[in-house]
This record gives sequence, C-alpha cells and structure tokens, in this order.
Amino acid sequence: MKHILPMLVCLIFTTPLTATLGQAGELYRWVDQSGKVHYGDAPPPDVTDVESKRFAASNVSDENLPYATRKARENFPVVLHASHDCGEPCVEARSLLDKRGIPFSEKLLKTKDDIDAFKRLTGSDMVPTLAVGRIYLKGFQSQRWHSELDIAGYPKSAPYRAPNNQPAAPVENPEQTESIAPP
Repeated sequence: MKHILPMLVCLIFTTPLTATLGQAGELYRWVDQSGKVHYGDAPPPDVTDVESKRFAASNVSDENLPYATRKARENFPVVLHASHDCGEPCVEARSLLDKRGIPFSEKLLKTKDDIDAFKRLTGSDMVPTLAVGRIYLKGFQSQRWHSELDIAGYPKSAPYRAPNNQPAAPVENPEQTESIAPP
C-alpha cells in the first residue's frame, strides 16, 4: 500500500504532459517573390497568398474510426479555434465535439501574431470559431455546428468511444497575449 501512493501521484502529474504531446499543429505554405515555396508554422507578415494546411490530432487512430468518420475527417478536418479567456462558450464547444465523437484539433490563440493570422484567415476575432474544412462558424451555436458537421458527413453520434481530445496547452507567458472576447 505504501508503494501505490507515490506511483499514483506520479501518474496523476505525468498524464497531462503526455496528452499534450499528441496535439495537432498547423502548417502554412507560401510562395515568396522569387517563386520559392516555403512551409512553416507561421507565415511572414508581408506575404499575402498563404495556404493553411491542417493536420488533425486525436488520441484515436484512424483505423479505430468508422469509415464515414475517416472520410469526413479527410475531406473536412475540424479545428476549434479558442483563446485562454474564452470561458463557457469554449467549454460548451469542446463538449459538443466530444459528445458527438468528432476527431478535432484545437488551435489556441495566444499571441498577437496568432490573433492577427486568425483575423486574416477568418475575417473575425470571435472565439470559439469552428472550422469544418474551409467553412468557419463564428461563435458557439450548437444547431448550426451540428448542421455543418452533418453536411460534412460526420455521424450524428459516435458508434465508437468518443476521442478524448485534449484542450490546447495553457498560455506560458500571459504578458505576451492579447485577449479576445467571446461573443
């Protein structure tokens, strides 16, 4: 019994760390003035033609997902854009996606550059914003989100265990962030 407690404490503290290792990323593709193609996690500010490449991260591997979900994920990846001070709307947004079993990635807007890139991409600074493929749904509206997920081909309910999507990592340096208010 004496040895179980230290192991349990260790497990509790290391689980959140390992869960963040599988987080999704966002990759940008752009072409400079000389015609050279570049890839990176943030495009330079002077480039106007930027293509965003998303890859989903989920704790559920593709082979465990039903065919319809894999196809929907391939054709219409789901990304939840949130901020650290979004509050209840972001909690409800994550809950909707988790209950429905949608494999999604989360992009946490932490810095002014993140927010500026988000505004250029969506034309808005409203969070939460759900990206379903190239469609951006601004603000949490459960009926509209369900409708768009239905159109994209995601099942209405998960016939499998819903993915345990992890929220984005907390902000490391709050002095460098800019707040965006939820709707």
